[in-house]
Amino acid sequence: MNPALLYARSRHVPASALAVLAGTALLWAFTRDGGGSAADPRTGAFVLALGAMAASVGFGGQDHALDRTAAIRWWPRRAAHVLAAATVLAAAVTAAQALGDAGTALALTARNSFGLTGLAAIGAVLTGGTYAWTLPFGWLLLAFVAPPAMTVTTWMLTPAGTPSSTWTAAVLIVAGTVSYALRGPGR
Repeated sequence: MNPALLYARSRHVPASALAVLAGTALLWAFTRDGGGSAADPRTGAFVLALGAMAASVGFGGQDHALDRTAAIRWWPRRAAHVLAAATVLAAAVTAAQALGDAGTALALTARNSFGLTGLAAIGAVLTGGTYAWTLPFGWLLLAFVAPPAMTVTTWMLTPAGTPSSTWTAAVLIVAGTVSYALRGPGR
């Protein structure tokens, strides 16, 4: 069997992909309002957080010892996994928004997708794949209740092109990808 297919199956990629598709179908259903108005950024952030949480389940392997002692180099696979998850999530949500009547800017969707996936990767390093979803979920809740002036905290709800929000997402994806690629999932 193909090693890439084995890796994908061991990391629950098919189940995560189904969860992302279900979330994007919900997004499409909620944004089909017929008014052509700009979509509420909270809806897109919520769906992207759901997708990042679904992808985070695959950031932990079946066997912790195997991830640490295998004779293969894990870091390229781990880095590719995080970046592919963020890319697929952004593409799926962008496609759903294009099919709906209201959409969000591609830059906003990409920024949030990569930032939330990086946050999930950090969660995998700190808590393992089982609880990696808690960081994107917690930050999403914090962003919903924090005052809008706190742009670092509410980075996923601010407009595209806000420098502090863009930098926050960039730091999260770089830190998440590098730490997960080099260290792997925690216990």
